[in-house]
Amino acid sequence: MKALLAFVLMLATSSAAELMVLHKGGSSLGFYSEEGKLLATVPVGQHPHEMILSPDGKLLYITDNGTMKIEQAGTGGNTVSIVDVQARRKVGEVSLGTFRRPHGIDLDARTGRVAVSTELPDQLLIIDPSARTVVKTYATQGKTSHMVRFGLGATFAYVSNSSSASIAAVNLATGAVKPIGVGERPEGSVLSRDGKALYVACREAATVYAIDTAKNEVSGRIATAKGPVRIAVTPAGMLVYATMHEPGVEIADPKTMKVVGRVPLPHPVVSLNLSPDGRRAYASAEDYQTVYVISVTDRKLLRQFQTAPGMNPDPVIER
Repeated sequence: MKALLAFVLMLATSSAAELMVLHKGGSSLGFYSEEGKLLATVPVGQHPHEMILSPDGKLLYITDNGTMKIEQAGTGGNTVSIVDVQARRKVGEVSLGTFRRPHGIDLDARTGRVAVSTELPDQLLIIDPSARTVVKTYATQGKTSHMVRFGLGATFAYVSNSSSASIAAVNLATGAVKPIGVGERPEGSVLSRDGKALYVACREAATVYAIDTAKNEVSGRIATAKGPVRIAVTPAGMLVYATMHEPGVEIADPKTMKVVGRVPLPHPVVSLNLSPDGRRAYASAEDYQTVYVISVTDRKLLRQFQTAPGMNPDPVIER
């Protein structure tokens, strides 16, 4: 009986979620329990901003921006850190050479190649993380290249030019760029489940724009609370995004292009990530050292936890 109980306890422990929280202020990656207990800290480059898992979930790629906020001046950093998730240690980095202030990051699961946007100069980089080299670069024809998302089949990559109110649709084969005009301060974007639409959160326009990826043209708009910044899509196709100026997390239906739910939060948030099953959203109030855990299905705040002072938590990945 004792052996059986021990086995059940082991299964329960192994199935518990672990959270990886990027410490923008602490220049590190924090591993936390589901309840918010700090388990380990891994130093990375200075002031990291975004991160993404490799297709097998073994490695984490992190953009070492080198500045705290997009509005701050400075040359920033020029590396992408690579962290071994299981070992909880940094195992390498990709040098970006003269391309500095890396910010957005995405990954093509078919090839394993990584797209990174840089703000100095405004570029899109394609990286081979296995070889740890930059294999191709593209000018984005805009200002403050912020976030990036691969299109279906990685034929195109879409870069949010935050100071130009445009999305650069970059043809990765030819290098041709089509600027798509959207609302003021475009930030995070997400591809629909079928790849036919790209949804872009435009912070100062209080709007999520839909882009038809076959035509690379705006096809619709969703009116949001003030300050939409990061956006994700659930397995069922619902849109979930964080709003900064009116702090909260909203859920919108792309079929009706209407907001169907909102969870207010105490403090401004920027980051927004979903659990693998889409049932939970994680949003961080970096200036308040707080990570919020939101139930997407029940549309309520489940819990919150604090990081150490000065960590400035940003994106969160559950595994």
